[in-house]
Amino acid sequence: MSITDTRPAEDSPASAPPPTEDKRSGSRRRSGHFYPLALRLHFYAGIFVAPFILIAALTGALYAIAPTIEGFVSRDLLQVDTTGPDQPLSAQVGAATAARPDLTLVAVAPAPNDGDTTRVLFNDPTLGDSERLSVFVDPHTAQPVGESVVYGSGGALPLRTWLSEFHRSLHLGDLGRLYSELAASWLWVIALFGLVLWVHRVRQRRDRRSARWLIQPDLSQARRRKMNWHGAIGIWILPVVLLLSATGLTWSTYAGENVTTLREELGWTTPAVSVALPGAGSAGEASAPSDHHSAGATAPTPVDPAAQIARLDRVYEVARANGITQGAEIAVPATPEKAFGVKELRLPGTYTVDSVAVDGSTGAVTDQLAYADWPLMAKLTNWGIAFHMGLLFGPANQLLLLAIMGGLLTVIVLGYRMWWQRRPTRRAALPVPPRRGVLRRTSPWITVALIAAALTFGWFIPLIGVSLLVFLIVDVALGLAARTDGV
Repeated sequence: MSITDTRPAEDSPASAPPPTEDKRSGSRRRSGHFYPLALRLHFYAGIFVAPFILIAALTGALYAIAPTIEGFVSRDLLQVDTTGPDQPLSAQVGAATAARPDLTLVAVAPAPNDGDTTRVLFNDPTLGDSERLSVFVDPHTAQPVGESVVYGSGGALPLRTWLSEFHRSLHLGDLGRLYSELAASWLWVIALFGLVLWVHRVRQRRDRRSARWLIQPDLSQARRRKMNWHGAIGIWILPVVLLLSATGLTWSTYAGENVTTLREELGWTTPAVSVALPGAGSAGEASAPSDHHSAGATAPTPVDPAAQIARLDRVYEVARANGITQGAEIAVPATPEKAFGVKELRLPGTYTVDSVAVDGSTGAVTDQLAYADWPLMAKLTNWGIAFHMGLLFGPANQLLLLAIMGGLLTVIVLGYRMWWQRRPTRRAALPVPPRRGVLRRTSPWITVALIAAALTFGWFIPLIGVSLLVFLIVDVALGLAARTDGV
């Protein structure tokens, strides 16, 4: 992944004599024109986009360990020290509704493990989108231990929500989200072009043709140690970096819309059970614990809140008997035409998301969806997002992400260090890009294919298209300036 050894001989360090013209010519014949093109694009993207990736890596490192930080900081809400059998779920929810009679009950997440609290969720009109108020209840005593705002279907508490928003937008709103989208858009491009450059460089060393030299830095030459560490570490973190880039784009503003459209057209969307009761006279409405409180076009028939709470014990028992074996959230219907939707949550160390719909009045299962029946791409998307959030493998997942972010930061710092060391020594100036004119010496067919690829990716991932145009304008301006100066 190095950007060195492409400057003219007079700009190279005096201790490193330039290669002979024969060696240069042979190298160009073997690599064709793709290598210098990859080098030039890697250079520009690295210089201009790497600062955004640097910020994303720093904030991502904090986001990666946010679940652990949350568990430590909010232990008084999430954990209890009492022991004994659990009280009925209806009693736990009843205690929470008695503490907040001014709010509407919308869901309950029973304690997933011994020592955990039960979350009773309310719709609070004063909160923002995807926010709910949770009353945390000791399942052994059915006594509330506290309350807090939670965000999203994952139920993030305020600290984890703040770290998540910091990683996503730096708390700068929609404009801030462009930084993370730009980083996610270019991260995979820089990484793959860096892979091309590193493989080429390793293969050019006659005594280093073994594949193990792709992952083992060559420390025999002091002058090239930064470059070799830059390339080797880049290979180590490459698979995870590509995964983080892909999953990050699913949350982005512009590319995310295109990803959603593509998933819908290919049938890769996440399925959901229908919570419409048979004979209710409406099309099945998907169960979505975070969206169940939305209103319909007509005024819903009111239900007795006490009756709904009383049904929770049977609903939860039926759900457990029908495949809901891990932590789940039960959506409490606001109308009698809807069933209780029970869906497993994305928790640390869990890999499935089974769901069922249960008729609260009869206890009958009206719909069921096993995770095994999800489309493959929907499963991969779910796992990828859980990994990105540091939840797939629990603490091990978080430590891995923390190490990957450290590796990415190291690669970026080494890249800038090499770039700075390549500056001309005879005059005060910044380093210049690798040699230009690559496309003019390339086959027209290859040029057309490259332009078509650039247009395609530029349309699907808009920030790549916009930034590519900026790179082109800067490159042309530098070329014109060099001609004017007689260079």
